[in-house]
Amino acid sequence: MNEQGLYILTISVHGLIRGRSPELGRDPDTGGQVLYVLDFVKALARNPQVAQVDLLTRLVEDPRVDKDYTEPEEWLAPGARILRLPFGPRRYIRKESLWGHLDSLVDRFLHHAKQLPRLPDIIHSHYADAGYVAQRLSSLLGIPFIHCGHSLGQCKRATLLKGGGNPDHLEKVFHFERRIQEEEAVLSRAQAVVASTRHEISEQYGRYVRFRPDRAVVIPPGTDLLRFSPPRGRSPESPIASKVDRFLVKPGKPLILCICRPEPSKNVLGLIRAYGEDEGLREETNLLLVVGNHEDIRGLDDTSRGTWEDILHLLDRYDLFGSVAIPKTHEPQDIPEFYRLAAQRKGVYVDPAYTESFGLTLIEAAASGLPVVATSNGGPRDIVANCRNGLLVDVADPKDIGAAIREALSDSGRWAQWSRNGLRGVRNTYTWEAHVNRYLKALARILRREEKRRRKALRHFEPSAGSRRFLHAQQILISDLDATLLGDADSLSELMAWVRSTPDLVFGVATGRKAGNALRMLQQWGVPTPDVLISGVGSEIRYGATGAIDSGWEHHICQGWRREELSRILSAVPGLRLQNHRKQGPYKLSYLVNPWRMPGIGRLRELLHGAGLQANLIYSQGRLLDVLPQRASKGQAIRYLAFKWGLPLNRFLVAGDSGNDRDMLEGDVLGIVVGNHSPEVEPLRGRPRVYFASRPFAGGILEGLRHYHLRFRVPELLTGTHS
Repeated sequence: MNEQGLYILTISVHGLIRGRSPELGRDPDTGGQVLYVLDFVKALARNPQVAQVDLLTRLVEDPRVDKDYTEPEEWLAPGARILRLPFGPRRYIRKESLWGHLDSLVDRFLHHAKQLPRLPDIIHSHYADAGYVAQRLSSLLGIPFIHCGHSLGQCKRATLLKGGGNPDHLEKVFHFERRIQEEEAVLSRAQAVVASTRHEISEQYGRYVRFRPDRAVVIPPGTDLLRFSPPRGRSPESPIASKVDRFLVKPGKPLILCICRPEPSKNVLGLIRAYGEDEGLREETNLLLVVGNHEDIRGLDDTSRGTWEDILHLLDRYDLFGSVAIPKTHEPQDIPEFYRLAAQRKGVYVDPAYTESFGLTLIEAAASGLPVVATSNGGPRDIVANCRNGLLVDVADPKDIGAAIREALSDSGRWAQWSRNGLRGVRNTYTWEAHVNRYLKALARILRREEKRRRKALRHFEPSAGSRRFLHAQQILISDLDATLLGDADSLSELMAWVRSTPDLVFGVATGRKAGNALRMLQQWGVPTPDVLISGVGSEIRYGATGAIDSGWEHHICQGWRREELSRILSAVPGLRLQNHRKQGPYKLSYLVNPWRMPGIGRLRELLHGAGLQANLIYSQGRLLDVLPQRASKGQAIRYLAFKWGLPLNRFLVAGDSGNDRDMLEGDVLGIVVGNHSPEVEPLRGRPRVYFASRPFAGGILEGLRHYHLRFRVPELLTGTHS
């Protein structure tokens, strides 16, 4: 990879993405966004400021789809490639089913990043699912990210409800609550949000409470003028005409064209009603519907199949056979030919969608010299204003759609003027070169702002690279906090000198305290922010100075966690008293123990098991009980980190003093028990990978480091004899 220039990671998760003959219209997930992202990546790579662009997507192994999607890497152009990483089921699934698997993609990319010669300068996500991945990679790696929504859950839900959709059914199919929740988080954290129009910012992103308008930037998409161009003079019609005309009784009439995916929000049914109910249109024009690809609608997903069944029902209802062309399949190279055919026949392009965040097909039509009739809701307002090549319409009323189409076709002189205007408007506003130039200017502002923020942070705080240090870590030291790391200032100062002198070391703290409380304690003792903080006895993992939460760990431990029921059952147990609310957490219940009254830990487990509950019970210091999700503990958190970052456990050196440290001292790690330990860890004495130090606190950690120096690389300053 060229070290000069920008390295941009763009993420588009769902659908089927390939450079050769992309299967646009195959299903609701493989549409205009796929084409946009492919063209965007290739256009970026052509710019001399850009060294490399990677498009991260999903690797799919499914006999129902082409083997192209099993290839881990596909080069689109010099400096531009698709990276496919496996996550979730091997088979191809719809985007709404991907949410539970996205954390796996985060982990897969972290493993991949260890092999990269350099990390990306920026991450750019497309759609809500990719935004989820981008914000987590941004937090973990300290890389700024920008986001493009393409379509938004708030808008889609409102549109479908307005169209008569059942709220419960829509939630079951589209998972709107989860999607909108994640969109709110993405919009609040992105360094920039790319919108296609001002209307998109105010009327669509503006519906979100946490959206920051000051971070929105308008960059209209481009179109490929080599692919989309007007018919030349009196050139003969394209061979595509035969694919269209076989449906038509009188094929020479003006052609109304619509290209969209088979889903309700595109409102192709409204266009058919408009055509079917207008006798003048039926007499004077033909209708061409390019609504995805299919061999047999019975093999489509539920949404697509339902849309096609409704289309066929309306064609039969209005008796439109012979006036409507509905090709079952088409190739990507056919799309420009459809536009040119409609232009040759002096027709019009119609976008009847209830709402459009932008309206890429309208640009393609304009570049082909084809006037348009488009929805007035969304991006088409800007396109028609810039290109002056057609009419906007309220698509809620089919009669209005029909009237607008008749008006657009009523004046041949105006039709020709609109055709010329569209060609000029696209050249002036909607080329990929113009898009990339605006994009890179916005990117430069973001990177300058981030650099200033980093310099300011370095002036005020001890530097901590956080999770990014895991990518090239050779050694990981994780210590308990109270009575292990803290307790003796002199030995602590010596230990921190070793930490600072070891560049490939990850330094971490594992504590029963909550994160904020632990960080305040560290600050009081002059300890820099650790690269990783395991808090709440292993119920939470945070990274570095940013405090980025590892949501993958949270999703891992939450399985089977029923906090309220556990609290209710344990409230009746003698000898247990809840600690104050500051000691509690969403994945932790903490109790003070009267050991003379409390039943044994075994009896407590039996009690919970009898109630159908599962939990990890951690008893320490003879007076404390922490109740955690079954998968949570300090030791399990360490093993999760080892797996997540691809590090062997024998590179982890862990230090502790009490019962809540016991499971992190066991296994393949190298353990240190400090001299001031409690009796609960005595059963570990004699194990080959657990060293019992004689010195207390950080002095015991130093003693352990010297003991392990042959297996755990230790600088010379610690290998001598110390009192």
